[in-house]
Amino acid sequence: MKSAVESRKRYNKRKTKELYHTDYCIGQDNVNVWGMDIHNPVFGTSAALILLFIVLTLVFPDGANHILTTARSWSINNFDWFFIVGCNIFVLFCVFLLLSPVGKIRLGGKDAKAQFSYLSWFSMLFAAGMGIGLMFWSVAEPVAYYTDWFGTPLNVAARTEEARTLALSATIYHWGLHPWAIYAVVGLALAFFSYNKGLPLTIRSAFFPLLGERCWGAIGNFIDILAVLATIFGLATSLGFGAQQAAAGLSHLFGISNGLGTQIGFIIVVTTIAIISVARGLDAGVKILSNINMFIAAGLIALIVVVGPTLSIVHTFGDIAVGYVDNFIPLSNWIGRDDAEWFHGWTVFYWAWWVSWSPFVGMFIARVSKGRTVREFITAVLLIPTLVTMVWLSVMGGTALQQTTSGIGELSSGISDVALAMYQMFDHLPVSTLLSVVGTLLILVFFVTSSDSGSLVIDSIIAGGKEDVPVGQRVFWAVVEGLIAMTLLVGGGSEALTALQAGAVTTGLPFTLVLIIMCWSLYKGLRSEQHLYTKPAVV
Repeated sequence: MKSAVESRKRYNKRKTKELYHTDYCIGQDNVNVWGMDIHNPVFGTSAALILLFIVLTLVFPDGANHILTTARSWSINNFDWFFIVGCNIFVLFCVFLLLSPVGKIRLGGKDAKAQFSYLSWFSMLFAAGMGIGLMFWSVAEPVAYYTDWFGTPLNVAARTEEARTLALSATIYHWGLHPWAIYAVVGLALAFFSYNKGLPLTIRSAFFPLLGERCWGAIGNFIDILAVLATIFGLATSLGFGAQQAAAGLSHLFGISNGLGTQIGFIIVVTTIAIISVARGLDAGVKILSNINMFIAAGLIALIVVVGPTLSIVHTFGDIAVGYVDNFIPLSNWIGRDDAEWFHGWTVFYWAWWVSWSPFVGMFIARVSKGRTVREFITAVLLIPTLVTMVWLSVMGGTALQQTTSGIGELSSGISDVALAMYQMFDHLPVSTLLSVVGTLLILVFFVTSSDSGSLVIDSIIAGGKEDVPVGQRVFWAVVEGLIAMTLLVGGGSEALTALQAGAVTTGLPFTLVLIIMCWSLYKGLRSEQHLYTKPAVV
């Protein structure tokens, strides 16, 4: 990209306490290829690496799986302290911004107006962030911890009252403040530097206060390429595993064959709907689907509360709230853990996974957050999702544990298949068929919203930060995500997907360092604009 010396000079005008915008020309050196507006260094290198990775994974599935899972284990086992410390820093940093005077700063400037209503805004960021994961793991995870499926948190005795409390506490610990703080750091940095400082909406822009004009060179290209790879591999992995889970659910519900054909069919359906959504754009596509998502999710939760163990669900919410606070520090400690295998296999893996997803989710959140204040942003991206997750876990996880502790159904014997856990819980509730159908529909829509929002993010990075890219370009990346997932399923099955997931998780190690640096860069940027929101002293 062209040198940004002038933009750096304008950035330094903070010394004169004047609002600045850079003159950087977005897409200055973009090229038009097959009707797509692309930034060639990022597109060409990313495409080559994606193709190379897929070919090697398919040709040498065992070798790729061994190398990447070894790399994942090495990073998780040797840098557990780094992941834990880093993610705690992100939570504390977000709380600091929430309470700091910089919380008054508005993304887009003092007069900027929000593009979306609160409901649509939250629906989009929640659906992109982790909605689909909660469908499966809000049931499977607490039951797995309680029954010692793969160790227990803090090494407590399985199937005890203490195990139940820690099962809920550990699950909300993994899905609460920490992942959303990771997303908030990336999203806020990108939104601020793009909408307040006039920089392109791409990952490299968050480092402008530290790198200056070097953002537009090789260092910036490397940052964006890493973001593209983490996004495309993370989405393809989730789509592939999701197809296997959805096929298992359809087999359980309707007796449909749980084979490769059903899995490929699911991916085709998701990809087709995603193509229609991204072609319609953010307002007419992604926003509408996200609103539908939240409506269905709210309906499902309300129905379970009515027909399920209502009183137990209410008590579970209190247990989660108290347990989260009581066990926050013990679960955050990495020194001398008696549950080292559980700790590395669950907590540290989750932290690496959330960090690897942060470029995708963070950029999408930035894209829909113009016009919000920093304080509004942190509240909506950190606090409200955590509260919603607590409610969701109280209903889904609380009901599942009530069945498990009471000896009701298959879950009382533990987890046999993560994909079936939710359906096994539904089987022992009234209107079970209706619950299963609504749950399956919600899974489908959540996958579509993840796919189309991911396509929009990759489009922006590939286009050098442009938000308005050709429709064909948006469709192209939605198709690529589906093709990668189908290719890996057909050519390598679960081993290929596991290798891809391991590769994505391994990127969490360098990205954790990137995010720590991003915190400092963001704070410097916010401080440069804080004076605009300070009332002049009365003389």
